[in-house]
Amino acid sequence: MPAGAGRRGLPQGRHLCWLLCAFTLKLCQAEAPVREEKLSVSTSNLPCWMVEEFVVAEECAPCSNFQTKTTPECGSTGYIEKITCSSSKRNEFKSCRSALMEQHLFWNFEGAVVGVALIFACLVIIRQRQLDRKALEKVRKQIESI
Repeated sequence: MPAGAGRRGLPQGRHLCWLLCAFTLKLCQAEAPVREEKLSVSTSNLPCWMVEEFVVAEECAPCSNFQTKTTPECGSTGYIEKITCSSSKRNEFKSCRSALMEQHLFWNFEGAVVGVALIFACLVIIRQRQLDRKALEKVRKQIESI
């Protein structure tokens, strides 16, 4: 008799599993608005540029030595821009990525890719020469045996 023949529907244990999954899903959907309310309460701790529109007052520029030590926004990229939030009219600093830094990272990446490609190209050439030598040796032995 083929596998699964004579069965109708899911076994009793699987019905219970699906019932528990559906119940858990409904429970998670009921709790979702509560989580959103908690997030809306904690937005007061976020910088204004994360929750409202802003205008860039000063373009992205490298941090000075003093700013690097005193401003936490300088820590991640080493660049900072001054922004003004539209609704609250607050002036804040925001970490940014400069075009010069992005260009430098791009060429570092390109150099690494070219370096890895050259290494593997050399490995392919070396392996091809080894296989050619083996093939020539095999042909030479076949010719000598005649």
